[in-house]
Amino acid sequence: MYYIVYAIFYSLSLLPWRVMYFIGDGIYLLVYYVFGYRKEVVMKNLNIAFPNKTELERLKIAKEFYHNFIDTFIETIKLLSISPEEFDKRCITNSNVLNNLSGAQNVQIHTGHFFNWEVGNLAISKNYRHKFLAVYMPLSNKMFNRLIIKLRTKFGSIAVPVPEFKTSFHTLTKEAYALGLVADQNPSNPKNASWLPFFGKMAPFYNGPEKGAVRMNTAVVMMNFYKVKRGYYKIDYTLLTTTPKELPKGEITKRLIEYIEVCVHERPANYLWSHRRWKFEFDEEKYGHLVIK
Repeated sequence: MYYIVYAIFYSLSLLPWRVMYFIGDGIYLLVYYVFGYRKEVVMKNLNIAFPNKTELERLKIAKEFYHNFIDTFIETIKLLSISPEEFDKRCITNSNVLNNLSGAQNVQIHTGHFFNWEVGNLAISKNYRHKFLAVYMPLSNKMFNRLIIKLRTKFGSIAVPVPEFKTSFHTLTKEAYALGLVADQNPSNPKNASWLPFFGKMAPFYNGPEKGAVRMNTAVVMMNFYKVKRGYYKIDYTLLTTTPKELPKGEITKRLIEYIEVCVHERPANYLWSHRRWKFEFDEEKYGHLVIK
């Protein structure tokens, strides 16, 4: 069954970009106007993040977000058959920031839920000189999970499922490596998280990325990726530190979240607003000791 599904998607990926985007525009109309997929969550998030914008301005951001959201899936299909040469034309990156560190120090790449994260994943593995470990949460559907793994390892990255990360990490990191972490995910247990303001409202964040960087003494690089025009992307890497052990506790997490906020303010529709970022309400008595100052 997997090979049949793969053949279907691969055949779709051979369609011209303009045809794929035409299909995407039709899907957008259904998702936004007919089904209203998570529209309530999106608008609630935008109200929190941009309280000074008008309702019309937030609505404009929402519509652009849904276009980017649908384009991500359309482009993901196209990536199945894209050649290395075409990928380079469609994705510009300052990968020298990573490669200047390679060999001398391992790297942790921290980023947020920007569009298109599949382009971002392939860009790292294609341009980084050493091993790239892409940590991911497995899909419940095994067939589509296999399809996504095939895509994400297209240019040589090693896909590491979250449940196996702790047991396989030491085996995978015997050689020089970069580790990619989407570090703005909502933790399952807010009592084991770090709390800090995100767009002015308290939210919990995983502290594992920072702890890992300090424990392994890796360089920490922040990553922003965004659309230049439809089908074309730019990736910016920013070196945060090469000495994580010397930074105050919580500083890496704090500066990453500040970085994500800046990126989102620059391109408000380039963030995954359908994600419930403020799922948990802050309680001073329960979580006050976990706040990063």
